[in-house]
Amino acid sequence: MQSSKSRRLAVNLLLALAGLVTIFPLAWMLSVSFMAPGEASHFPPPLLPAHPTLVNYRELFAQAGIGRYFANSVLLALAATGLSLLFNVGAGYAFAKLRFRGRERIFKLLLGALVIPGQVAMLPLFLILKQMGLVNTYFGVLIPAAASIFGIFLVRQYALTIPDALLEAARLDGASEMRIFRSIVLPLLTPILVTLAVFSFLASWNDFMWPLIILNDKALYTLPVALASLSREHVQDNEMMMAGAVLTIFPVLLLFLAMQRYYIQGLLMGSVKG
Repeated sequence: MQSSKSRRLAVNLLLALAGLVTIFPLAWMLSVSFMAPGEASHFPPPLLPAHPTLVNYRELFAQAGIGRYFANSVLLALAATGLSLLFNVGAGYAFAKLRFRGRERIFKLLLGALVIPGQVAMLPLFLILKQMGLVNTYFGVLIPAAASIFGIFLVRQYALTIPDALLEAARLDGASEMRIFRSIVLPLLTPILVTLAVFSFLASWNDFMWPLIILNDKALYTLPVALASLSREHVQDNEMMMAGAVLTIFPVLLLFLAMQRYYIQGLLMGSVKG
């Protein structure tokens, strides 16, 4: 009995230590964002600001125009989330419950494509969008985010848990496929819809490489790209860069915490059948 308690205590201490190691950089980033310019460059670096100030945040919004880039990121993330829900949910449900020729072969082909790194497709995708005249436009940013193999897979796995008898009963009552999808399937898919929405929003918000490639106009930059550009201009302004990092991280962190219950429920339920 005593040995079991000791093991539990050791495991809890290790988990607490791992948690502290994980959260320390974020906590220090937040602390530095409230420091006066140049304060974080002292050696050894201070853990807490001597005199907390909002000057770094004011500088970002007043001089660096971070508010515009923040709005750009919000607009693109919301649009990408909406498109992802529209296409991934429809495709995932079709692969789970609708019968059509080649369904299993197409789905296996999609799963095989999951092992291909996304960076491999960036060059041909860029050339295609260039021929379409979508370079340096938000449409060029959104098209790759409209559908994803992982999103289709996630919805399909969850939709498999919907009883076929429920759908057949609705068909026998004369309901159309669209009515069944809208009135029966979508309410049952609510947990996975929230999960997919969180995934899509986070992926779009945090995406750096593709907006950097496709956007040339500085006014169209998203927040991660704008911060990378500002870091080259303000290479010594550690406090202001940390404030920008806080603005980038904490909105999506709050979103995740708010949706955590649905997010975990969707992941767990989506793994029941396969």
